[in-house]
Amino acid sequence: MSRPAALTAIVGAERLFDGEAWHEGAALLVADGIVTGIVPEDAIPAEAGRQRLEGGLIVPGLVDLQVNGGGGVQFNDAPDLEAIRTILAAHAAAGVTALLPTLITDSPAITARALAAGAEAARLELPGFLGLHLEGPHLALSRKGAHDPALIRPMEPADRDALIAARPSLPHLIVTVAAETVPPEQIAALAAAGITVSIGHSDAGYTMVEAAASAGASMVTHLFNAQSQMLNREPGVVGAALGLGSLWAGIIADGIHVHPAALDVAMRAKRGPGRVFLVSDAMAPAGTDIKSFTLNGRTITRADGALRLADGTLAGADLTLIEAVRFVHRRLALPLEEALRMASLYPAQAIGASARHGHLRRGARADFVHLSSDLVPLSTHIAGVPMVPRP
Repeated sequence: MSRPAALTAIVGAERLFDGEAWHEGAALLVADGIVTGIVPEDAIPAEAGRQRLEGGLIVPGLVDLQVNGGGGVQFNDAPDLEAIRTILAAHAAAGVTALLPTLITDSPAITARALAAGAEAARLELPGFLGLHLEGPHLALSRKGAHDPALIRPMEPADRDALIAARPSLPHLIVTVAAETVPPEQIAALAAAGITVSIGHSDAGYTMVEAAASAGASMVTHLFNAQSQMLNREPGVVGAALGLGSLWAGIIADGIHVHPAALDVAMRAKRGPGRVFLVSDAMAPAGTDIKSFTLNGRTITRADGALRLADGTLAGADLTLIEAVRFVHRRLALPLEEALRMASLYPAQAIGASARHGHLRRGARADFVHLSSDLVPLSTHIAGVPMVPRP
């Protein structure tokens, strides 16, 4: 006969947000890494142990679907298990409890190494590892952004088959493609295999994106950036993202990639059930003070809150997800609960992971962040276990 899981009550926070509503004077009940309930502190079961936090807020752990690096490591430069560990640790320190290490356009060999490393991370159940995001290489040269044009190429049947073969070894897999370079039949095959297909780095028109969505694409990568814009007679990728209810859309909220007014309009205009959610698009400097790094052999410089190639092209973001939450809450006056949902519940829903991630209702994994009153992470907990940042 198995022993019952030990019950722990997380107490002491001024307020607790479960993903839908706030609770005051409440305790989060956790057993075996899973949330079993939220109760008033005077109703904690007698058998529960107690873990006390001092003031502040308990909120759901953040979920980041686009993380290129962190802790001084760029996933492209080190597509291995140790790099994944370092990236997870760097972002856990900033409140992220589930993320997708993201590989930017690279060679077939590097892509294969990244997929193998992801499969091993999944096998080992590394805390915070939610799967992989492959951003390219099947993109439009006209919207390459910081991606190396020499590495951008069409999707061949072997590429499609390799992605489909890799999917069962990963909890989740996002593949960003251009709608004009990956036809609907290939998108349909990827989606049927359980891969989240996202449209990005694309100059496609609205009708082409609509066809991709009908085939199974369900997301748009970093809305407004590296994609056709919304015009009066051609709504482009941006118009499709906002107008097609089936499409979710990630967005980089740093005030540099997207003007605050455009971000505000997008959130007001987005047709559901798909929503706009926050991504960091973080690169190697996240969690460090390094001033430059390389991507595909090209130097990227960190200055004035941005990361840029020598020609001024933005190359990822100098951002963590909690900073994006603070930005939309303070700059756009978005209610805090909605800002938090944009960085937790909505990205989890976008990839079908919201049964266990993005909220603190009964049955969720006990992933939560203890925030100060000014929204600074004080501690991050994955499956109820505090994560200790690496030195």
